Amino acid sequence: MFVSPAFAQAAGPAADPFSSLLIPMLLMLAIFYFFLIRPQAARAKEHKERMNAVRRGDTVITSGGMVGRVLKVSDTTDEVEVELADNLKVRIIKSTLMDVRSKGEPVKE
Repeated sequence: MFVSPAFAQAAGPAADPFSSLLIPMLLMLAIFYFFLIRPQAARAKEHKERMNAVRRGDTVITSGGMVGRVLKVSDTTDEVEVELADNLKVRIIKSTLMDVRSKGEPVKE
């Protein structure tokens, strides 16, 4: 009587929610990989190489913000002896170094 013909028709096939979300999710993962994960891994690898290449006479910056000159690098342990001031020598673990400047390297701006 009062039912319109639109309600009487059968519904079409329902879209699969898994397939409609799969492509955007894969696209987002690819974007995250190429713009965030991959560059960060490259920076971490470069930082580790620089910390392992520290040698006597280099100027280093610690994670605490102290700047000092390397006096001795131990081959057997992961420690570096750094002179922070006259008559002030400390032993620092290599992993706590933030930056290593070579003897003749200029200051980064």
